[in-house]
Amino acid sequence: MATMITEECINCGACEPECPNGAISQGEDIFVIDPKLCTECVGFHDEEACAAVCPVDCCVPDPNNVETEENLIARAKTIHPEKEFGGEFPSRFRKK
Repeated sequence: MATMITEECINCGACEPECPNGAISQGEDIFVIDPKLCTECVGFHDEEACAAVCPVDCCVPDPNNVETEENLIARAKTIHPEKEFGGEFPSRFRKK
C-alpha cells in the first residue's frame, strides 16, 4: 500500500528528502507521493521515513492501494537495480 499525504500537509518539505525512491514531490497545493515509486521504505527502513519526520502526521497508508511486502521489495529492486537488498532487508512488515 503506497503511503499518501493528506490535505493536512503544511508544505514543510521535511518528507521529500527522506524518500529513498524520489516518490515525493511538490504538488499543486501540497506534497504528493507517486504510488508507482513508493515502496513504503521496504528495503531501506523499518518504517516509512516520510511519516517518521512529518510534523503533522499527514503521511499515512493509502487504503485504496494495499500491497504486500513482496510487491514492495520487487518495486524497490526495480527502482534500484544497483542495490543489493539481501534476505534480511528492513521492512515495516517485520516490526516486532
